[in-house]
Amino acid sequence: MALKIGIMGAGAIAATMAHTIKNLKHPEISLYAIASRSAEKAAAFARDFGVQHAFGSYEDMLADPEVNLIYIATPHSEHYHNIQSCIRAKKGMLVEKSFTANAAQAREVLQQAAAAQVFITEAIWTRYMPSRKIIADALSAGAIGEVRAIQANLSYPITNKARIMEPALAGGALLDLGVYPINFAMMFFGHDLSSICGCCIKGTSGVDLIDNIALTFADGKFASLMANACSPSDRMGYIYGDTGYLAVTNINNPEKIELFNKNHEIIKTYDLPPQISGYEYELLSCLNEQKHGRLSCPEMSHQETIEIMEVMDKLRADWDIKFPFE
Repeated sequence: MALKIGIMGAGAIAATMAHTIKNLKHPEISLYAIASRSAEKAAAFARDFGVQHAFGSYEDMLADPEVNLIYIATPHSEHYHNIQSCIRAKKGMLVEKSFTANAAQAREVLQQAAAAQVFITEAIWTRYMPSRKIIADALSAGAIGEVRAIQANLSYPITNKARIMEPALAGGALLDLGVYPINFAMMFFGHDLSSICGCCIKGTSGVDLIDNIALTFADGKFASLMANACSPSDRMGYIYGDTGYLAVTNINNPEKIELFNKNHEIIKTYDLPPQISGYEYELLSCLNEQKHGRLSCPEMSHQETIEIMEVMDKLRADWDIKFPFE
């Protein structure tokens, strides 16, 4: 089976995916179509990336029988309806994070996809990257002894973006940025949480702009996490054990992984393979799973997608943040 990919949405993240597909040069993965609500925008995107077919509506792309995987690159608020449209059209999906706006939406569409036997997975790229296994293997080998805590942050000055500032687009730092440190912690510490708490600073539109999040795990591990849409940060992740710690440069797309002993001396640097953008790993997983007739990717199970959404739902409820369509 070959993947003929149609991209839904023609923004910056769609452009990164198009660049990745074109440069991957995989004989079984091709960029077949782009769809936007603006025919002009779709046509311009097609010209820029050499895409064969440009559609001025999502429905027209979904009606094309050649497309068999849709990459959903629209705002969070649109994912729920986009996914349902793809299910009706029997198109497999790679859905950008955050998967939906809330856990109820996620549960509903995943049940619908399962009933329709349609492939669907969340494009939280860090779960698919080789860096995940490198870190997990180091922890399981006892590189830092007994693992106790994680500290991670992700911040960019992006309050000029409508997707961040507008409640109607499921805006805020949490679903756009906070999802990464939450995933970073839960990838390595698991999903068995005993408490979820946090605080935030809100913007004038009522969305969260700076988040501080604390996750306590049932086995006694702890994660201290931060997301900030107002400022840049070092994007670092630290995993602490009783004999040392791992330092991960850029949890959003790891650039360097270093092992320090308890005296803060660097004792090892782990090699990371070269990559196109980092998006290629989720594409390769989609290809492999669909070739074997499976309906999801093991790197991000459907249950894990729901549980990440539940963590963010709990935080938003505590912060009294509700999107207008909820």
